[in-house]
Amino acid sequence: MLQHTDALELLSPGQDGYHQSATTPFAAGSPDLIARPRTATDVAAALDRARADGLTVAIRSGGHSMAGHSTHAHGLVVDLRNINHVDVPDPAARLVHVGAGATWGAVARTLHQHGLGVTAGDTNDVGVGGLTLGGGMGWMVRRYGLAIDSVVGADVVTADGTLLHADDEHDPELFWALRGGGGNFGVVVGLDFVAQPVTSVHYGTIRYELRDVAQLLTGWRDLMRDADQNLTTMLTLTPPVFGQPGAAILQCCYAYPDPNTADRALAPFRRLGTITHDDVRVLPYRDILQDANLPPGMRFVVRNTLTPALSDELIDAVAAETAAQRTMLTLRSLGGAMADVPADATAFAHRDAEAMLVALTPLPADARAEQVDEALARWAPIAAHGTGVYVNFLSSDSPADTAKAYPDATYRRLVAVKRRYDPDNVFHRNHNIAPNRGRGGAGLL
Repeated sequence: MLQHTDALELLSPGQDGYHQSATTPFAAGSPDLIARPRTATDVAAALDRARADGLTVAIRSGGHSMAGHSTHAHGLVVDLRNINHVDVPDPAARLVHVGAGATWGAVARTLHQHGLGVTAGDTNDVGVGGLTLGGGMGWMVRRYGLAIDSVVGADVVTADGTLLHADDEHDPELFWALRGGGGNFGVVVGLDFVAQPVTSVHYGTIRYELRDVAQLLTGWRDLMRDADQNLTTMLTLTPPVFGQPGAAILQCCYAYPDPNTADRALAPFRRLGTITHDDVRVLPYRDILQDANLPPGMRFVVRNTLTPALSDELIDAVAAETAAQRTMLTLRSLGGAMADVPADATAFAHRDAEAMLVALTPLPADARAEQVDEALARWAPIAAHGTGVYVNFLSSDSPADTAKAYPDATYRRLVAVKRRYDPDNVFHRNHNIAPNRGRGGAGLL
């Protein structure tokens, strides 16, 4: 067990830095106490303090949990922002040590200096720890898989203050569970990645007039089924908003620097519809991650579903919701390298997904419960075609949500890991795998 020190930074309401750690893009918290550790020893001390004072624990890496798990109305928030190292001891070996509180933008900038990159998320300020533990879908998912597919080791502080290094040889079941099972098993303070040789990519948007949605989606689906796996695309259908007309926006990342192969891969997508804008160009990979700029005073209801087949029936359901002009829908192409990993190799088991559909419904910050229920109900016809969900893109954390994230065999295996490493369910501010409950929160397994 780690020996504690007096170096742990603790913040109470009203102190400088408290609001910065308590508030996230998706939730305004008011925890009793905030800990800002700099080392694994500090993390263990924070957990000791929570245990002594009877405080619920929430873990924050970048603060982008859509379900608000990065903060809390009470309890103690462990803010990992100061555990943010990005170390490349041997660029030739491509091994990278990253603190869980680092942001993906910082990782991309550091690795660019060595001609390297790690497939990750879409935005600069998302934390490495949270995104990775949920799986990690990004702009090179079809080329290099999920972020967890590049992880070869993790440093974890367990609920009793023990520091473990988990990999394929040490605590292998814990290592399996960390890759997709979220923050259920301990505080991950560091991750080891094998980076990819990445310099420049072809990235940008192609914007189409929003006319025949079903025809556009069918064409996009058929093209992606035959596409070079260097190409990852994301098609967003936006309703009219702020006086602007609705549009279909195709974001593209071709993860190979050669312009001729990129042009050939993108050429059929440029014939899908009437183009109003096209800015696909060569960029350093570090520059394609964007800042997450959410308009203030809004609440966002976010749902997603993973589907093994983007069927004609599902396309019709998406077209119908788009016609209602209420929701922004995004379809992300999957497959490629993500599908090459066996379903039981990690706790993210939905390797057969052809696409992920994400619905984002903006509501007033003070939206009533019935408004949220209405937004969720409209999602049902689309979700009926899915076989799973991605925990990083959910704004709710019900037992039903968690059950959809993990097939039965995966869930049972996660429960076994939870019982071993967190039997008291200290880490339950997440899409929780309870150590003594069955699926849906009822009954012993």
